This record gives sequence, structure tokens and C-alpha cells, in this order.
Amino acid sequence: MSLVIFDLDNTLIADDSDYLWGQFLVSQGMVNKTHYELANQRFYEDYKHGTLDINEFLAFALKPLAEININHLFRLREKFIKTVIQPILLKPARDLINHHKTKGDTLIVITATNKFVTEPIVNLYGIDNLLATVPECKQGRFTGRVAGIPCFQGGKVKLLNEWLITSKSDLNDSWFYSDSHNDLPLLNTVDNPVAVDPDDKLRNTAEKQKWPIISLRE
Repeated sequence: MSLVIFDLDNTLIADDSDYLWGQFLVSQGMVNKTHYELANQRFYEDYKHGTLDINEFLAFALKPLAEININHLFRLREKFIKTVIQPILLKPARDLINHHKTKGDTLIVITATNKFVTEPIVNLYGIDNLLATVPECKQGRFTGRVAGIPCFQGGKVKLLNEWLITSKSDLNDSWFYSDSHNDLPLLNTVDNPVAVDPDDKLRNTAEKQKWPIISLRE
């Protein structure tokens, strides 16, 4: 039995849930269309190029969580999952998850996208463990700030190491499936790194390192 780690965006789903959530808020009239859409696109391009200022991005991305009524926020999320996320779930991803479950492996998703957005997506795949960027919550409301460190790049490794202690798991024969070069710190930590529909930078690294390259797109 092994620890099997999955990235979420563009790995288990066929797009980026963080970016899509921002676009969804625009479509629902919850944020200023011109300003928010341009900023959302800029941050996404920075992410893809490996130049994202994670703290600047989270200040932007978590602000609506603090500004929207909490009950309405959960209704919006339910609609987002149904109309935007469910159509981009991937059957090959579900098959891969089931393959590892059948082997008795321990499964966990580790994603930079905040937990409010990602928790219901991970639940759809039947994975019990999730490490994600955590939005700070006080007295039943989001503050717009991050609780702890962002689950991004090297932060993923740090949060995983903390989780390993509390879960009494280890990285012996561990796996990590990811699409992004931003995940190279964690890919270099596990025994079995796998590039999934990788971006160009990750594909180049995977080819040099002779890592498996697979596709989960139908």
C-alpha cells in the first residue's frame, strides 16, 4: 500500500477550478466584471508561466469570500459545482483513482486552490484527504485572509510533511500525479512522479528525468 497524491486542476479535472470560480463570480454579477476578469486572467497567466505572486493572488481571490453573504456564498458554490465542475470531471481520472483504491492505497489531493472551492470537488471523486490553501474563518465568516501557509509550490511539500506526521503515513513508494511545473518541488519528493497532460516546462523535465507521462483527457 502506498501514498498516492493527486494535483487537482488540469489533472483530475479538465480545467482550473480557481480560475473558473473567478469567472463564475463574474458571470453571477458578484464582482466587477471589467476589473475582476482582467485580474483573474493575469494571475492565471502568471501561474502558467511560474511567476505568480501567491500572496498577491490570494488577497485577490479570497476577498469575495469575505464580501459575499455566507449563505449566498454556499448557494453559489453549489451552483458552480453543478454547472461548471461536474461537466469537466474526467472518467479516466475516476478510473485511476479506483485503481489505486483497489490496491488499498491511501489517496490525497494537494492543491493550491482554496479549500472552499476544492473540498466539494474532491468529495465528488470519493477522496477523503485534502490539503489545500485554507481561507481564514472567524465567527462564521471568511476574513479574506489565508490561515497558515499557502499550499503552493514548496508550501505543498511543507504541508504534506506536517500531514505525514499526524496521519502516521510515509513516502515509501509514494506517487504524485500533476500537470504543472509549479509542482516540481513535490514531484521531486515522491518515489513515483507522474506527469499528467503536462505543461511544456513539466513535459521537458519529465522527458529528461524519464518520468511517466500520461493523459487523463477523454
